[in-house]
Amino acid sequence: MQPVDCRACGTRVLVGKNSPPHTSVQWTTDAGATCGEFAPRVAAGEPAARIPHCAALRSSIEYAVAEGLVRIGPEESGPEE
Repeated sequence: MQPVDCRACGTRVLVGKNSPPHTSVQWTTDAGATCGEFAPRVAAGEPAARIPHCAALRSSIEYAVAEGLVRIGPEESGPEE
């Protein structure tokens, strides 16, 4: 997985792209506390796990892919020992 910073709020996530339509996101912080789109919804009582996505983060990931900052394809393994 490769780090991507949201261009709206600066929250850093880890991103995996196995194919163009497949995106895995691993949050490295509490999304309800750091994400500008999640925070108000979590404060209103909605569980962060039920919020499907953040539009600003999705845009940031698409930008990172277009700029070659996130590679598409399976993660490479290191040499076997």
